[in-house]
Amino acid sequence: MKLETHGVRLRKITIIGVGLLGGSIGLAAKRRKRVAPGEVAGFVRRVASLKDCEKAGAVDFATTDLLAAVWNADLVILCTPLAQMRPLAEQFLPALKRGAVVTDVGSVKASVVRELESLVAKAGAHFVGSHPMAGGEKTGVGAASADLFVNAVCVVTPTRKSKPAAVRKVEQFWKSLGARVLKMPPARHDLFVSHTSHLPHVIAATLTNTVLKTGRKTERALLATGFRDTTRIASGSPTMWRDIAIANRKNLANSISKVIHDLKKLQANLRRKSVNVTVVSKFFQNAKQQRDNWLKGNTNQSVE
Repeated sequence: MKLETHGVRLRKITIIGVGLLGGSIGLAAKRRKRVAPGEVAGFVRRVASLKDCEKAGAVDFATTDLLAAVWNADLVILCTPLAQMRPLAEQFLPALKRGAVVTDVGSVKASVVRELESLVAKAGAHFVGSHPMAGGEKTGVGAASADLFVNAVCVVTPTRKSKPAAVRKVEQFWKSLGARVLKMPPARHDLFVSHTSHLPHVIAATLTNTVLKTGRKTERALLATGFRDTTRIASGSPTMWRDIAIANRKNLANSISKVIHDLKKLQANLRRKSVNVTVVSKFFQNAKQQRDNWLKGNTNQSVE
């Protein structure tokens, strides 16, 4: 039995870590089978998670046996926090069949590709990094959705060592789940997402920590939808975001510096005895205009 993804036939897919992303991959792959069903296997660390996977229907079978999960898989997808990827890959290497393709969903690519590309090659398999720009603040397979990747951008990050056939297989797999694939080098990906993905989470976490640390009930009673919406992503997995911040620390630190610079300019103006009203107005006007244009799809920026 095989699963067909835009011309690529996969007898078995293994998902390492069946949470929000891993579970959504499983649901999407199972829904989009175009031929006789292939097999979607899932590896989880806790026995209690086996029932959760079964209830969600995200995989055909779930197991705590890593080697059994990976054995004979055509495609292995790492859906764990970044710090766990290399140790798990080292463990499942003996079960990885020659010619198999390994990818991941990590939000940082350079370090993952550097560590896993050569490691996976030792087993005669191929590693190609990928990052679906989709997710949510909720965690666990219970929050998974078969439509999570529909129209979402998925970045694929091949290197000079990547086998073209393996890259195509990864691209076609994500397209089969409804994603729009964008290719770029790992380092460029990490630079861009430090602005577009990692910085917003840091800002949301900072705002949450700053406002809620007082514990004053009266102040909390005044928190409305603006605070809730702005801080939504602060409810994401602390372990995942710790790993992301550390793995992409140089780029993220630079992004934070730019925000601090802009805030200090606004702060300095507000502290003046005679506030420059024009500067304050432009601060908010520019933000509104740029966001409105972005929502309308009128931005002229492109990624090469």
